[in-house]
Amino acid sequence: MNTCIVGLQWGDEGKGKVVDILAEKADIVVRYSGGANAGHTVVVGDAKFALHLLPSGSIRPDTICVITNGVVLDPECITGEIDGLAEKGISLKGRLFISGNAHLVLDYHKAEDQLRENALGKDKIGTTIRGIGPCYADKVGRSFALRAADLKDLDTLKEKLNRIVNYKNKVFGVIYNADALSAENIFEKCKAYSQKLTPFITDTTKYLHNAIEQGKSILYEGAQGTLLDLDHGTFPFVTSSNSSSLGMSAGAGVPAKMVDKFIGVAKAYSTRVGAGPFPTEQDNDIGQYIRERGHEYGTTTGRPRRCGWFDAVVVRYSATIGGIDSIALMHLDTIAGLKELKICRAYKINGAECTFFPSDIKVLEKAACVYETVPGWDEGLSEITKFEDLPQNARDYVELVGKFTGTPVSIIGVGPKRSQTIFR
Repeated sequence: MNTCIVGLQWGDEGKGKVVDILAEKADIVVRYSGGANAGHTVVVGDAKFALHLLPSGSIRPDTICVITNGVVLDPECITGEIDGLAEKGISLKGRLFISGNAHLVLDYHKAEDQLRENALGKDKIGTTIRGIGPCYADKVGRSFALRAADLKDLDTLKEKLNRIVNYKNKVFGVIYNADALSAENIFEKCKAYSQKLTPFITDTTKYLHNAIEQGKSILYEGAQGTLLDLDHGTFPFVTSSNSSSLGMSAGAGVPAKMVDKFIGVAKAYSTRVGAGPFPTEQDNDIGQYIRERGHEYGTTTGRPRRCGWFDAVVVRYSATIGGIDSIALMHLDTIAGLKELKICRAYKINGAECTFFPSDIKVLEKAACVYETVPGWDEGLSEITKFEDLPQNARDYVELVGKFTGTPVSIIGVGPKRSQTIFR
């Protein structure tokens, strides 16, 4: 079976754990979008792995890992992750394939990201400063773009870098009065990246279609979340790629009809990092309780995440546009101990209830949440392995999530470890 895993909120839903678990029965795990702004956490026993570019399946020693053309590749980050796993006895030799068409994130992209956010001041988007947006902008602009395949031809790469950095320095100097970057220094870094990454670079589209013909089981791993999708999220407070399941086909070069099942991942509450609308946010003791219980600090940035009640309008929308078959509801254990819980089942807009997520951010900012309030539970869930053994109030909560989102819950997370997962 071929499966796609995608986030249904604003990212950080727990996709890494879900992918790692399902990778046990997959031949290949594919990362198809985003860049090092993603943060997927995998816990194996007492070991914790924080991955930004490598597919979450890379922790399993026999799983093939593919990074496709839809990803913007930070060569410093990916080489660091490869070396980091090697130090822990996990080798990617012969089982990591990187698309030659994946665009490279280099120093001038990160510099531009920082300069732009600083210039915006209080109106900044709240990016991770990883250079993702500027790299995607260069990809669309074409003239100043570099791809992984360019690492194979250092002479031509040097010529391109001199031209690109010269242009970037002029722009940064005029607009931001910034110091000039050194093309030579960036090239020296690229020489080291070339030596490490060239053995992994290939035509991943061809590889995946050959694997499909051979009947291989493929797991597609999304990054970020649907509400951060460039076209379908809370624009402009979004990422720079199609982070919903709609980006899978373009990002991997594989038609959606070749995927048997789409699983959406959501937390039992809501979080987001950075600026942007967040209807169910609880900037109070409830939000702080969730933040501390769920360790809600960014894997990539370390920033505290904004926390709030579960928003069924958001998740219903994400499931609808993404063709989601079932939901993996993570962090159910985090909300234990609260006397009562709330689920936003609708928005009230201009006096009328609405259950479809509004596309106009100005309308969203004025929306009032219509909550369903239910009793909570005090029991710990971390040792429970069967749905029937959950406290009745926890079971009722899960059923309400399925009801208000219109999508059944098939997987429940009750802790960070692989074993702390309930399958229905």
